[in-house]
Amino acid sequence: MSSREIADPEVRLLASIAAALKGDYVKPEKEDPWTSSPFAWIKGLPSRQRGKIGEQLVAGWCAAKGFDVTHTGDSQADRLIQGCRVEIKFSTLWESGVYKFQQIRHQAYSHIVCLGLSPFDAHCWAIPKDLLLKMPKGVTHQHGGRAGTDTYWLSFKPSAPLEWLSQYGGTLSRAFEVIKRLQAK
Repeated sequence: MSSREIADPEVRLLASIAAALKGDYVKPEKEDPWTSSPFAWIKGLPSRQRGKIGEQLVAGWCAAKGFDVTHTGDSQADRLIQGCRVEIKFSTLWESGVYKFQQIRHQAYSHIVCLGLSPFDAHCWAIPKDLLLKMPKGVTHQHGGRAGTDTYWLSFKPSAPLEWLSQYGGTLSRAFEVIKRLQAK
């Protein structure tokens, strides 16, 4: 007899009654769409580490595509891509089905590259900072109160992206075309 089998018939009876009651008390666990995703390991890390990984993913992808990518040497932008000062924002898909690109600030860069990872897909946009700071649909102040007006976030469902975003990417291929046109300012 295996150690997992119940030998006592009274305990088996009690276990079968418990099994019948379980549905009244325990809801079935939702299937985690990230379970076998190649990006699942990123979800379990603290947000600061996820942000750094997002920067490294964008930098590595751009370098692999033949772009010149270097550090800026200051905290006003994350990378120089083709000589253009770029801030990189990263989001994994939230349970609600949205990407939230957070901590967008008015600093010394010209474009924001937003990389969003879903369990088995990736999305990317290269958006002019000046456009984002005009607060088009989907862009809101991240923090309330008088002191909270310097930080923004961009939130939307990748399954229904905001119309104005389409010219700045969506797929990695479309974002690649936009990034190719970036110029140092």
